[in-house]
Amino acid sequence: MTSPASARPVVPMPVVIIAGCIIAAIGFGTRGAFGLFTLPATEDLGLSREQWAMAMAVQNLVWGIAQPFAGGFADRYGTGRVLAVGGLIYALGVLGMSFSTDVLSLTITAGLVTGTGIAVASFGVVMAAFGRVVPAEKRSFVFGIATAASSAGQFIFAPLGQGFISAFGWQMALVWIALLLLLIIPLSAALRGRSVSTPGEADMPFMQALSQAWGHGSYRLLVIGFFVCGFHLAFINVHMPAYLVQCGLSPEVGSWTIAVIGLFNIAGSLLSGWLGSRLPKQILLATIYFLRAIAIAAFLLVPVTEVTAYTFAAAMGLLWLSTVPLTAGLVTLFFGPRYMGMLYGVAFFSHQLGSFVGVWLGGVVYDQTGSYSLVWYLGIILGLASAALHLPINERSVSSFRTQPA
Repeated sequence: MTSPASARPVVPMPVVIIAGCIIAAIGFGTRGAFGLFTLPATEDLGLSREQWAMAMAVQNLVWGIAQPFAGGFADRYGTGRVLAVGGLIYALGVLGMSFSTDVLSLTITAGLVTGTGIAVASFGVVMAAFGRVVPAEKRSFVFGIATAASSAGQFIFAPLGQGFISAFGWQMALVWIALLLLLIIPLSAALRGRSVSTPGEADMPFMQALSQAWGHGSYRLLVIGFFVCGFHLAFINVHMPAYLVQCGLSPEVGSWTIAVIGLFNIAGSLLSGWLGSRLPKQILLATIYFLRAIAIAAFLLVPVTEVTAYTFAAAMGLLWLSTVPLTAGLVTLFFGPRYMGMLYGVAFFSHQLGSFVGVWLGGVVYDQTGSYSLVWYLGIILGLASAALHLPINERSVSSFRTQPA
């Protein structure tokens, strides 16, 4: 049996956090830039908006399906190994996108391969490493730092990706991004190590842990509510640049809108992580989803201009990934860090089901109606529903995941 000492970080904790944040920035920043390729790729390949959206939707779905397995492998075999493999798969998927010529090849490269790579090299796996090395009282804040780093990546990669597209064309832009993704491989060495049970935590097979976790009502509500987060993020991330062009703005405004979301989410994620260690996490989550619904409704009521686009982006940025440190914090509070990678991965699978629906439905509705209005309205309804779902969550640890005193 592995001793608890093997769970100690083999590199200093600040190095683990810095390397993990850079990995999160590269991985999420790349994913956040895919919406910039919607117009040039569909026009060049002769694809409909729905066909492009389906490839992106498959990517989000595969990401969600693979995330619990990636988290489980990281818990069992070590985060460094998993992240290195994920970085390689991610880079190969993005490189393959640049050579895609039809909807089938795009679905395979952008959907299956890239979706798998995102999952295996995701900030969810990074946060599992943080949960292992960071004291319990600081986890929510450090999760907020990891989420803020992801947003910093989105802020950097949105204008960078648009610059690559303008300078080299969309295909060569993807090649350059694939090369940047390879940086994840050497950085992953700083996060080597795996989770083991600590005194007071129960040690059980992974499937038993999953079964007992799903029997916890608050966890089920958390998982279901996370669906809405994915719906909002994926729809806006993939379709917002094209929506703004449809409204008469330039592609550069679309790219900077995504960048502004990332910039403001740095503050939103840090604030969320800080508040999560001081206030009830479920109340904060309900507030975030309610405010998202209000922000979307306000955006639909005003004319679309550069000012309103950037204002909406700033508001959504504050609420963008601020759900992540709170959701991850509740998972570790419920069940401890031992199974955090897998059980957060299950919650994230629900998030990605929402992402699949948001991206796919956006393409279908646009092709059928020539407008995204129905999806915007659905986003408001789902935001209000998720806010209501989070209110009954009970913020306490689950007794079956604690050892009983002799």
